[in-house]
Formats: sequence, structure tokens, C-alpha cells
Amino acid sequence: MGFFSGLNTEKYDRQYSDRYLLSRILIYFRPYKKQLFMISGLILAVSLANACLPILVSKSMDWLQTDNNTDNLVSLCVAILAVGVIAWLFNWMRRRFTVQTIADVVLQLSTDAFKCSAEHDLSFYDEFSSGRVLSRITSDTRDFGELVSVVTDFISQVVEALVLTIVLISISPLLTAYLLIILPIIFIFASFYRRLARVVTRKGMQAMAEVNAAIKETISGISVAKNFRQEAGIYTDFNEANKLSFRVNIKRAFVLSIVFPTLNVLGGFATAILLYFGGVSAALGAITVGAWYLFILSLDRFLFPVMNLSSLWTQIQNGFSAAERVFALIDANPEVVQNDQRPVTTLSGGILFKDVCFQYRTGNDPVIENFNLEIRPGENVALVGHTGSGKSTLAKLIARFYEFQNGEILIDGKDIRSFNLSDYRKHLGIVSQVPFLFSGTVLENIRFAKPDVTEPQVIEIANKIGNGEWVTTLNDGLDTQVGERGALLSMGQRQIVSLVRVLIQRPEIFILDEATANIDPFTEWQIQQALNLIFEFSTSIMIAHRLSTIKSVDRIIVLDQGRIIEEGNHGNLITGNGHYAELYNTYFRHQSLDYIEKAREFVNG
Repeated sequence: MGFFSGLNTEKYDRQYSDRYLLSRILIYFRPYKKQLFMISGLILAVSLANACLPILVSKSMDWLQTDNNTDNLVSLCVAILAVGVIAWLFNWMRRRFTVQTIADVVLQLSTDAFKCSAEHDLSFYDEFSSGRVLSRITSDTRDFGELVSVVTDFISQVVEALVLTIVLISISPLLTAYLLIILPIIFIFASFYRRLARVVTRKGMQAMAEVNAAIKETISGISVAKNFRQEAGIYTDFNEANKLSFRVNIKRAFVLSIVFPTLNVLGGFATAILLYFGGVSAALGAITVGAWYLFILSLDRFLFPVMNLSSLWTQIQNGFSAAERVFALIDANPEVVQNDQRPVTTLSGGILFKDVCFQYRTGNDPVIENFNLEIRPGENVALVGHTGSGKSTLAKLIARFYEFQNGEILIDGKDIRSFNLSDYRKHLGIVSQVPFLFSGTVLENIRFAKPDVTEPQVIEIANKIGNGEWVTTLNDGLDTQVGERGALLSMGQRQIVSLVRVLIQRPEIFILDEATANIDPFTEWQIQQALNLIFEFSTSIMIAHRLSTIKSVDRIIVLDQGRIIEEGNHGNLITGNGHYAELYNTYFRHQSLDYIEKAREFVNG
């Protein structure tokens, strides 16, 4: 399909059969059996009412030929009006119940998709764009809802056609046979068209996902783009994705647009056949003029759902493609797999790496290989080393964000893979290098880890850090809005909020990827105070970038290419004049040895 070059499926995408998709979709409708039963009854009522209209018109023509009584004519007009009002009322009720049921099902489907995407491993988002995931949760679930609405309309039309078929057979089996002879041809065409419709609709959705991904990445990185004056560049990237979507959807529309012209030709044959043979039958007296008119009037009502079948295939394949993409997101295999679901009530915090091997992707060089390390309960260690030495990898493995390929990681002597992950992570406190804050207030962000904590409890802990002076620097104290991703706060303030969030949680294992941003002495002193409070109750693993943090830990682990090459405290490692001393002279020496003392002097005035 050269039309669609440049569009790739995601590795976790799957191809489901129509039967499987239908059976899985029906699972979502099971809780709404009563509503579906009511909708089915209303569909039948609407179809019967719509089928009665041409029958009444046909009968009126026959009666007028034999009886010119105007009273009968008025009665027929009133009957036709009544049937029309009833059909409208039932159709309104059917659509109301249908829309409500579809909305409930789409809500559940999008909720399931979001829940599963939130539970996917970090490695999933390393590999797959969050913008494309967003497209599946929003656009694809909406397309699925449109499918159900179209199908209910089609069922109503089919029931109407079946009622008319029964009436027509009772009038003239021969003319009805002429009418039905076109059906096999239309079904053959629809069957051929079904597969093509699935391909083009799937590619159209992939193109829209590319656009969504481009928009999300552009908006997320707008500050960086402005810093480097690359607004034109990101516009070009978006424009290319948008043009690709435009080209794909134009060609998709071209493929889909061939259906009705072809069906109109087939319908024209059916009309010509009925006009000729029906006219001859009426002229010979085999059927009445009213009956002949009923055949002609019924032709559109009968053929429309049949001809609409191919158009319906487009809608069905569009909906099936949407469901297929959503179910693929839900069914994506996790990289991190637990071999048991052992509950975790409390931890001592002992951590043991035994011959652990890890690589981010199959075929890549190992990041760590045959790695061994023991961290005692309550011990505070700092991981230092050049970029790529494996510091962040070790922290992510402890947090169970990635699956290691060989070896063991034991927590309190138990295999980390045997824990219930949700329980286990409740005992972890993690602060990333760029602390992430959600839009809202400082207080709401602190409560994120423990929503039931009270404001007085937060204030009590906040006051333990620099006597709470960091709170007074905020415009509205704990009610200060942090902005998107914490953009309204400084990096130091974001770090303090993240650390207070950990203090509220009181985790047994604390992981900190310390930010490298320069901060003033007062803020660094406050951060160190928060860390010291955490050290009192946690086993702490820090990817350290500040000399003040390194000097305060029990042990420094020096890494190089995934191996431990030195370990000890700051003084011993400096005296050893090895790799750590080199790192110190390169990265840490500019941080004055009496930096904390200066901070204390700064605080004391």
C-alpha cells in the first residue's frame, strides 16, 4: 500500500478477527441488557411504523380508484399523520436510550484503556509515544461509539425492509423475486469491500495518531523550542505530520467514495426491472396500480439498507479498527512480570543485587552485567559516576520500573519479583532529577502520595525544614498554585515540595535522582535538612550531584560502565586518589567544602 508509506504500526499492535472483536465488544454491553432490550423493542416499533407508511399510501390509491368518498381520504390522511408522529416519538426514545448506553460503554472502555496505560511499565513509554497512546484513549474510543450508533440505525432499516418484503411477497411473489435478485450481487461487492475498508480506516487512525503525537511533543517542549528559537522548526515538524494525515485521509476518502456510485448503478438496474415488469403486471390486471406503486415506493426503503451495507462496512471497519487499537493498548504485554503476588505490609529496607544483568533492549549492550551490591537496612548510599555508568538504571530496577534479564534482586531477603507491585511501591519514595508536580496547589501536590493526611500534619512537617521559611517564600503559602509541571516554582522549591511529599509518606526505601541545577545556599541547606529527616527512617539510594549530599551519606558507590570500581566514604575515597578523586576534581571541587557552613551563616544573618 504505497498510499500509506511513513505510517508504522506500534510493536504492541495486534490483528484480531472480526468475530473476536465482536465478542469482546459485547462484553462491554452485558451490564446494559435491560437498555438493549428496550432499544430493540423501540427499533422494531419504529421499523413497523415506517413500513406502514408506504402501505397506507398504496391502499389509499386503490380505495380512491373505487371510492371517491372524501371521508375515507381524510381518515387515511389522519392515519398517515398518526403513524408518522408515532414513528418520530419511538425514534426519539430509541435514540435517547441508545446515546446514553453508548456513552456509558465508551466511558468504561476509555477508563479501561487509561487504567491499563497508567499501569504499563516505564519501558513502554520509553519506546512508544504518549501522544499516540492518547489518540487511542480519546479518538479511537469515540470512533467506536459512532460505530454502535450507526449499527442501531442500520438494524432499524433492515427490520423495516423485512416487513416490507413480507408485504410485497403477499402482493406479488414474482415482482418480489425480481427485487431480491439484486441482493447476491450487492453482498458479493460488500464482502470484497470489507477488507479494503479495514486497511484504509486503520491507516487513517495511525495518521491521526501521528498528528496528536506531534502536537503533544510540540506543546510539551515549547519552552525548549523558544530557548533555541526553533518555533519554525517545530511548526515544520507538525506541518509534515499534518500533511501526511491529509494525504492519507484524502486517499482513504477516495477509496471509500467508490461504494455508492457503484451501488447506485446496481440500484438503477433494480429500478428499471421493477418499472418494466410492474407496469406490465398492472396493465394486465395481475396487480393493482396501488400495489405497483407500493413496489416503486418501497424500492428505496428496501434497497437503502441493502445498499447501505457497504457504507456500513466502512463504519463497522472504522469501529473495529478503533476497537482493535484500544484493545491492543489494553492487551500490551508488560515487560515487568511478577512471579507471585506476595503482600507487603512493612519493609526493613535491605537490598541485595546478586549477579544482575540488564539491557534496555534485546541486542543492545548490557548496561550492567553480573552486578553485585548489598545495601543494609537503614543505610544511606550515594551512587556516583560518569553519565551512562548505570546509576539511574540501578534505581529504576529497585523501583521495579524495568525487568532485569538475569540474576536476583532481593528486598529483605525476598525476591523483588514475588511482591505485589502496588503494595511494594507504597513503601518507596522516589524523587526524580526534574521533580514533577501536577497542576494545583503546593498542598495538593504534597498530599498526592497520601491523600488522607491533614493540613496541620503537612504544616508540622513543613516547619521541620528551615523552620518553615520555605513556605513563607511562596506567594500564597501552601495554597500557592504550582502551574503545569510545577513551572511557577523554582527548581529548588520543586525539590523541597517533592521531598516533603516523601516525608509525609515515610517510605522504608527512598530513591533520589538529585537535580544538577545551581541553587542558592539557603535552598541547598533546606534540601539537606529534608534529606536528613528522610535518612532517619529510610534506606536511601541517591544519584548524587551535590557535594553536600555525598558527604552526608554512609557509603559512596562509584560506578563505571555498570561495575562498582570503588566504595567508601568521602574522606577515604579522596585519600585513595582513584576514580572518585578524579570525579571530585572534575565535578565537585567547585562546590566549596564549607558550602553548608556558608548556608548556615546565610540563614543566621
